[in-house]
Amino acid sequence: MDAKTLVKYALAEDVGSGDVTSKATVPANLKVKAVIVAREEGRLAGVSLAGEAFRQIDPSLKFKVLKQDGSRIKNGTRLAEIHGHARAILTGERTALNLIQRLSGIATLTGKFVSKVKGTGVKILDTRKTTPCLRALEKYAVKMGGGTNHRFGLFDGVLIKDNHVHIAGGIKKAVKDVRKKYPRLKLEVETQNLAEVSEAMGEDFDIIMLDNMSIPDMKKAVKMIGGMYRIEISGGVNINNIRKFAKIGADYISIGALTHSAKSLNISMDILL
Repeated sequence: MDAKTLVKYALAEDVGSGDVTSKATVPANLKVKAVIVAREEGRLAGVSLAGEAFRQIDPSLKFKVLKQDGSRIKNGTRLAEIHGHARAILTGERTALNLIQRLSGIATLTGKFVSKVKGTGVKILDTRKTTPCLRALEKYAVKMGGGTNHRFGLFDGVLIKDNHVHIAGGIKKAVKDVRKKYPRLKLEVETQNLAEVSEAMGEDFDIIMLDNMSIPDMKKAVKMIGGMYRIEISGGVNINNIRKFAKIGADYISIGALTHSAKSLNISMDILL
């Protein structure tokens, strides 16, 4: 689903047959200026989507971006201005803010994780733990926070997990099955202990995931791997311990919390008569 269509559905959900409150209280021809303002510090993402929401409500509205996505913002920073009919601005307000608040929250949380691993060479990855139908937007927000996108879905990269291994009859068998059917796709193998790391060694894949292992075992695994594969760490990582994981020697750390646990950033809209 593209961004314009998503905004269309979001507006339909909120507006329905019409904004009855604004129709009753706001003169039809009244024109105003409004500003979208940050109420806390963070990273901006989704400002263009906010503009799209207002334009779909009323194409005559003028939306001026004051801060670009990816910008660091503070409490009181003006992010955009809207000029035009007051009814239309008020009708589009909630949808526009929902989008920019949600995406800015993801960008902000991602930026915090990225700053924690600065200087280690580790890249912060997102996951598929996203809001249904919002994956493209949420992954975009991760990028605006300085993170890196993992595979988008089940179709553009192979990740052999524990259940695949169990059904296939082992890591070696699973890798061979994948390479036979999809020889050109990037292939990653999940391992959960040192025995599985040992079993995977020498097989034809690109990335090995160390999932939910202890730090001592991860360090042993890195030595076992010896640069043969790129390494991803997953599981048990939070903002307080990520620096320890980043020093183990992996290439990537994937964090589901970037999208499933991000708190929306406090952003509001003020009408200036």
